[in-house]
Amino acid sequence: MTIGILGAGTWGIALARMLHNIGHRVTVWSALESEIESYKATHRQPNLPGMVIPEGIVFTADIAEAAAGKEILLFAVPSVYTRSTAAKAAPYIPDGQIIVDVAKGIEAETLLTLTQVIDDELRRCGKNARLVALSGPTHAEEVALDLPTTIVAACADLDTAELVQDAFMNTCMRVYTNCDVIGVELCGAIKNIMALAAGISQGLGYGDNTKAALITRGMAEITRLGMAIGCKSETFYGLAGIGDLIVTATSEHSRNNRCGRLIGAGVPTAEAVKQVGMVVEGINAIPAAMKLAERYSVEMPIVRAVDAVVNHGADARTEVLRLMLREKNSETPKSHWAN
Repeated sequence: MTIGILGAGTWGIALARMLHNIGHRVTVWSALESEIESYKATHRQPNLPGMVIPEGIVFTADIAEAAAGKEILLFAVPSVYTRSTAAKAAPYIPDGQIIVDVAKGIEAETLLTLTQVIDDELRRCGKNARLVALSGPTHAEEVALDLPTTIVAACADLDTAELVQDAFMNTCMRVYTNCDVIGVELCGAIKNIMALAAGISQGLGYGDNTKAALITRGMAEITRLGMAIGCKSETFYGLAGIGDLIVTATSEHSRNNRCGRLIGAGVPTAEAVKQVGMVVEGINAIPAAMKLAERYSVEMPIVRAVDAVVNHGADARTEVLRLMLREKNSETPKSHWAN
């Protein structure tokens, strides 16, 4: 198949290599000509030191070359650039194009998920697309080394989901399908905030008990919000839900966890992001998560605590105490008790 990839960061490049190696013809676009020239000259991605970029991948700074005439078009740009990239590519995207989004986020102003953002921009040009959210516990650093990985192709149309499943599936990547697109995208965005929380706890010197509590109760918050929106419960206990949350909250590869560790150790947020050196999507997701919690009247105390620390300068230890001293609660509703 012919596949165009918009975005040449770690995830876009790791997928480009994988897709090329399983026989697809891949073209990668970046808005940065210097980045394209570097890839052509060195065949390396600085943040994927163990990976060599195959010769056969085409790199271009011309978005028309990457977007036009492709059987699958993949969006791999940071969430804050999804709308502008969709607008730039829209004139070259045919009606009915299969578009796969692999970024994770929610637009703060509109509260649209990223496939909805892309759809919104295409409709402005009078076009429809078959949109798929591809998400799961998938660090680029491991995909770049062909380590076994599982992922979810989410689409309302089963035929399209299965087409993408077939295109991406290989001995190193197993792909599942899911019809709950919003649930998959919601998990992908908000688990990054929980990974920040886990990192902050590490930076404060807390241990595995604390991290396990944040992962478990963080998943409860994501599930509450998702169910209020109308998502399917199975999604939150699948790869895009608990699977992605576990890997992002615990892995050495997680930029959200790394940023959180720095913040917990006392580094100001802006400096922590600078030290990570890559986009920290958890910080980008906080405004949308706060607005969604308010819109749907869902209690999300961990998200609120992370917002207080990251965006309002609150003391992290004080926020932990507030979480620990919240009104007592139960994991099961009162109706489940015999007495």
